[in-house]
Amino acid sequence: MGAIPVYRDDSGEHQADRCAPLAAAAAKGAVWLQALVHGHYPGRRLPAQALPGLKSVGYWDADRDQDWGLPWHRNEGIEIMFIARGAVGFAVDDREYRLQRDCLTVTRPWQPHRVGSPTVAAGRLCWMILDVGVRRPNQVWTWPSWVLLGERDKQELWVRLQDREGSVLKATPEIRRCFLAISENLHRSSLDHAISELSLVVNELLLALLKLLRSHPGQPPYSCDDSLEAVEVFLDRLRTERAWAERQWRLQEMARECRLGVTQFTAHVRRLTGLTPERFLMECRLQHAATLLREQPDLSVLEVALACGFSSSQHFATLFRRRFGSTPTALRRGAPTTSVHPSRLAMPPE
Repeated sequence: MGAIPVYRDDSGEHQADRCAPLAAAAAKGAVWLQALVHGHYPGRRLPAQALPGLKSVGYWDADRDQDWGLPWHRNEGIEIMFIARGAVGFAVDDREYRLQRDCLTVTRPWQPHRVGSPTVAAGRLCWMILDVGVRRPNQVWTWPSWVLLGERDKQELWVRLQDREGSVLKATPEIRRCFLAISENLHRSSLDHAISELSLVVNELLLALLKLLRSHPGQPPYSCDDSLEAVEVFLDRLRTERAWAERQWRLQEMARECRLGVTQFTAHVRRLTGLTPERFLMECRLQHAATLLREQPDLSVLEVALACGFSSSQHFATLFRRRFGSTPTALRRGAPTTSVHPSRLAMPPE
């Protein structure tokens, strides 16, 4: 199967991925896997001289959510990935995404990336890994001889892809058609026929990708990342629904509710509110408590605290005084309050 290439950079040595979780899931029938490969990737072997540089081309089809994902890894080629059905978590470098149908990603050999957040959802994911002879940024790509784009087009595609670290794009109908044609071709029993058609469709795919990048210079034409909107909806519910804020949220659970990793969820909350998720949650609970104290004077301070997600009246009273400059009882009596910036709130106990 050949040795797995080793990548060296300032952080150490890295091996190319074997896709072991995918291979294991396919072996036990959890997903349907179809792929043609060179080297160590899972799938049906291509003859040694057929389509050199095409390390892996294939798809997986999962009819239910999985208990596995592909952890941080690198490939020894440029990887183009396409979501044909469903949705999947994806991370590259320090950014996380929730990819939807028709999203397209491009990762380079030196870019660590992850598929799943942390597990893979039901859906169909297609990919192609093409070795262009580079392992580090700014090296000149060497295209396989069967890639038939003109020299200027190949040079332009290299330059445009170099400028798009970790891009997530919206695929065109032409790109979708190419990936569907590749998927259908993988079922051919004759490798000769499959190889001939693959060489044509992959060339069409590369040309379609170049057209997409040309049509939207400078930035992706469409963000497949709807995560910011999901966080806005989640925060609005915390702000307006006391029962939602009352829930005993942990950071991981809040991120999971938005179908995001903790890092990106926290970044979005800071961008939208200027606070950490925990402090924003505490601010919402205190605001709900202040409203409840005024509107339902028959409730005790302990009942108000418990109704707004606090574990004790003492903890609630301490945070309330820091936030409003008065005790809960004083606020109920109509005493003036002094607003304290939420950043000075104590962090909730673990």
